[in-house]
Amino acid sequence: MSDFALARQIVMAVRDAGGRALIVGGWVRDRLMGLESTDIDLEVYGLKAEPLRALLAGIGRVETVGEKFTVYKIGPIDVALPRRESKTGRGHRGFTITGDPKLSIEEAARRRDFTINAIAWDPLTDEYLDPCDGQTDLARLVLRAVDPSTFGDDSLRVLRAVQFAARFTFEVDEATKMLCRGIELDDLPAERIWGEVEKLVLKARRPSIGFEIARELGVIDRLFPELAALIDCSQEPEWHPEGDVWVHTLLVIDQARKSIDDLPYAQQVAIMLGAVCHDFGKPATTEVIDGRLRSYNHEEAGVAPATAFLDRLNIHSLNSYDVRSQVLGLVANHLKPGMWHAARDGVGDGAFRRLARKVDLELLARLAKADCLGRAGTFDCSAMDWFLERARALGVEHEPPKPLLLGRHLLKLGMTPGPLIGQVLSQVYERQLDGAVATLDEARALAKQFIDTE
Repeated sequence: MSDFALARQIVMAVRDAGGRALIVGGWVRDRLMGLESTDIDLEVYGLKAEPLRALLAGIGRVETVGEKFTVYKIGPIDVALPRRESKTGRGHRGFTITGDPKLSIEEAARRRDFTINAIAWDPLTDEYLDPCDGQTDLARLVLRAVDPSTFGDDSLRVLRAVQFAARFTFEVDEATKMLCRGIELDDLPAERIWGEVEKLVLKARRPSIGFEIARELGVIDRLFPELAALIDCSQEPEWHPEGDVWVHTLLVIDQARKSIDDLPYAQQVAIMLGAVCHDFGKPATTEVIDGRLRSYNHEEAGVAPATAFLDRLNIHSLNSYDVRSQVLGLVANHLKPGMWHAARDGVGDGAFRRLARKVDLELLARLAKADCLGRAGTFDCSAMDWFLERARALGVEHEPPKPLLLGRHLLKLGMTPGPLIGQVLSQVYERQLDGAVATLDEARALAKQFIDTE
């Protein structure tokens, strides 16, 4: 059964029990915009919590998501009573929330953030219920707060404005901008900030729109000092005619977004965060040398601020993939594909094998190409294609070669456990990376030589 078929079954069961169930929130917005949406939320009027739970249990397995404010999950669908919310403290947990089946549709809509998310739809009558005139705002491509008096109760709404504006290429209306600028953001935990940044960099086709709006709303200055430092950091016009590091970074972010759709989720995140962070080292290293702007060693200098930025988002591993180490590897090495191409006759296979120990070389090639393309003017970016082809030819585009020689092989040669085993393994592996060792027999023979000299 499809999600929508299940939702319709619930809606009909609620109707038969004397209530009314409406689809609400993002699914309705996306339907009106002609977009696909998988997350269906139902709001049920006219039934109390216990009868509603019993009704749902007759359809499928029910999980209680919010006992106090009555949200049930049946399959992928959230079913809730309309809710009253009152602010009682700071942070996203500082609310008193109560489900009230007698609440009117107009009152229930008041707790929504933007008018485009406050539209309900009755799948039985095909009627849209739009007390906040969200359909007009959809047509105008405008984000507008539902209730100015309560909009600031949840500071996350500022970041939601950023990602919605980027994803749908909407303008934020002036009154809502003023509200956003006046809302404190220091109560937001890292996980909630990342949840909105994630949507911005992965769901928007041009995330730069959101970053620019974030700057306009004061989000960059208040939450991301590493990004704020890029603003007005000048670059050598010959190589960066587009302007300062902020402008360049936004162009790179958009170029990176074009290159990730074929990648798994965690690798998409790594490239996008790598694009955001790649030039974090420039503000600290940029100086005029011989009349030209230079940013020597900005790759390595960018690792520390990139680490602070990832801490701010609490990014480590995602889906068992070490996103953090990949992002830092991208930052520290993003110039290498271009530099190695320029000196390609002197770059050996061992250099590629060793670099593959630090970062995924395909991700590095993709980011470096986005970095090259993320400039005004015309530049030759074929170096990154050469780099990736060379990595693939060596079979190290995603990981370094696995060691041929292992500890168990040395034990069979008569070595006893201890530090010497690690030293021999390391020396043999270094020769393997150079290409001097290609088989296990060659690795064993070399190990014997090292052992005999100890």
